[in-house]
Amino acid sequence: MDTSFSIKEEDMGKDKSKLVVKGRITSDTANALNKKLTDVYREKKHVILNMKQVAFLSSGGIRILLMYYKMAKGRNGSFYVEDPSENVVNVLGMVALDEMLLK
Repeated sequence: MDTSFSIKEEDMGKDKSKLVVKGRITSDTANALNKKLTDVYREKKHVILNMKQVAFLSSGGIRILLMYYKMAKGRNGSFYVEDPSENVVNVLGMVALDEMLLK
């Protein structure tokens, strides 16, 4: 699996975007994810994160996922992870966020 980090946005209409995240979400790359999510939520209410190609998810990445999930709910929007890698499933399961964040 390619571990170089990237985020690609796919516009899905008026209020919805999908972000395809690839690589390792570490404390350094989590900041880039945070910035991208901030930018997207300026325009959209619903965000899907495709994490099929995420090789690693740090505690900083988990914090950002949880923060945007709560923010989206507070704005009557949505935020969830689709097609997670096995690593993402395992990490979110260990911290009991899998049922909340995974679709």
